[in-house]
Amino acid sequence: MLRPEPSSDYAAQFAAALLAPDREAPVAVTGPRGKAAGRRFNVYRNNVTVSLIESLIAIYPAVQRITGPDFFRAMARAHVRDTPPASRLLFEYGRDFPAFIAAYEHAEAMPFLPDVARIERAWLDAYHAADAAPLDPAALGRVPPERLAELRFTAHPATRIISSDFAAVTIFSANRIDAPVPRIDGSIAEDALITRPELDVTVRRLPPGGAGFAGLLIAGEPLGAAAEAAFEAAPEFDLTANIAGLMEAGAFTDIRFKDA
Repeated sequence: MLRPEPSSDYAAQFAAALLAPDREAPVAVTGPRGKAAGRRFNVYRNNVTVSLIESLIAIYPAVQRITGPDFFRAMARAHVRDTPPASRLLFEYGRDFPAFIAAYEHAEAMPFLPDVARIERAWLDAYHAADAAPLDPAALGRVPPERLAELRFTAHPATRIISSDFAAVTIFSANRIDAPVPRIDGSIAEDALITRPELDVTVRRLPPGGAGFAGLLIAGEPLGAAAEAAFEAAPEFDLTANIAGLMEAGAFTDIRFKDA
């Protein structure tokens, strides 16, 4: 005997109840011989929630270490119920988690936590970014000095910048390794440069003015304009050190002249 086709809104009913623990199983969801399947649906619903929480744990290990497992699971569960997956790719889930943490009232005592989460999300995005050969620093040496200001840079696909009013880079680094966490002054603002020049993702703390400078280069601004803006924002900005650091990190793949 052929089974009747499910109603057109079956998937919508199923999805709507999946992450809502207080909602009854959809009537259209039945077991063998048309029997009610509420218990089976609840088991499946719980397994989905647990798998999404585990996914967040894998993406944000430093955040979990800072908060502790129980706090993190409670926060992650609230996020799962608030923000269902929008992609079939599990690593895409949790992209909104840093913003959720920023609005999560129980995390207000850890104002640095959303930025640590943003660095972790950027780390994962850099890991999955396209491969590309980093720019050979020797290429800069072949540029006539009088034309350096005209240079535009092409960012590596993995390059990311995260700015924070807190010591997010230091806190992130201390909590991504299995070692005692030293005392950290979290009030010191830090900016992160995330890159993946080869196989491993690296996270570096940018020097004063470095985030704005690198951000302008990534946006396609010429070197001269980016340097001028950096000096205005941070008088202690060191142009030579910043360029050397960006080259060492593999933040770019190519250079071209402004009029090219």
